[in-house]
Amino acid sequence: MAKARTAQNPQENMDINNAVRVLKAESAALDTLSQHIDDNFSKAVEAVHTMKQNGQGYARLIVAGIGKSGHVARKIAATLASTGTPAYFVHPGEASHGDMGMITEKDMVLMLSNSGENSELSDLIHYTRRYDITLIAMTSNAKSSLAKYADIVLLLPKVDEVCPNGLAPTTSTTMMLAYGDALAIALLERMGLTSEQYKVFHPGGKLGQRLLKVSELMVLGDALPKIRSDAFMDEAILTLTEKNLGVVLVFDEQEQLLGIITDGDLKRHMSPQLLQKSVIEVMSKNPKSISQDALAAEAVDIMTKKQGQYITSLIVQENNKAIGLLRLQDCLQAGVI
Repeated sequence: MAKARTAQNPQENMDINNAVRVLKAESAALDTLSQHIDDNFSKAVEAVHTMKQNGQGYARLIVAGIGKSGHVARKIAATLASTGTPAYFVHPGEASHGDMGMITEKDMVLMLSNSGENSELSDLIHYTRRYDITLIAMTSNAKSSLAKYADIVLLLPKVDEVCPNGLAPTTSTTMMLAYGDALAIALLERMGLTSEQYKVFHPGGKLGQRLLKVSELMVLGDALPKIRSDAFMDEAILTLTEKNLGVVLVFDEQEQLLGIITDGDLKRHMSPQLLQKSVIEVMSKNPKSISQDALAAEAVDIMTKKQGQYITSLIVQENNKAIGLLRLQDCLQAGVI
């Protein structure tokens, strides 16, 4: 555990103490929340999961809130959407002025309000009751109007805000945010979201790059540097130069891979007689391979963590047959690392 930095002056010491106090208080609030999770949480997960199945791809979870709760609601909606649950944020105030039409009878509404008594929420609550739209409430006030009219209540424990005046939403919004994460991950687990499916929602950025598959980066077809096993090294070097991939793959007459010739093999066999040697004499047998369905990140791990050897390429195999080549250089250029 890292040691706290020693303060240089009294004001700095006070700042650090305040930071520690806030973090400990909010951590304690999350611990309290974890002890208050009840079967309503499972009911909420089941309701949203069922909505997705019955909605045939058109049902969405509408997340709403006012003020700081609204900011948290936006983040929860984004997390849900990125983990496979169609969701978006609707501002209750804007809903009263036309955005209510964005909500269909197939949808569900998750409404956040610590007090549960915000007047701006009343129109949206009434709308869900009028059209029999399932309403899930996240609030700390079990006797509030929001809790009263909700179909499912995710009740937050009563915990003091860390604001010295007890006014600024701090602890309460931290619990809401964490509760939203719990809901998103529970739904993700329900649908069995794979890393490949997750990539669909994150095609850009570092996450998308880490989820690239080998098949998306491998070299295949006519671009492969192939040579027959009865050839000699003069032909192999010509192929190496022409294809410019740093390796040559050696195949037999049945198109079965026998070995690979790399720059390292050339260095180990360097002599005036190199060009007259057969490719069988120079090649390395049993080169490392990987499936085309594997993640490129897994391939990078294999190439960079091999003890005692420097691997720059992997053979891509399918049904025990070499179908392509994956280079470390291509993975680096794609930003996999």
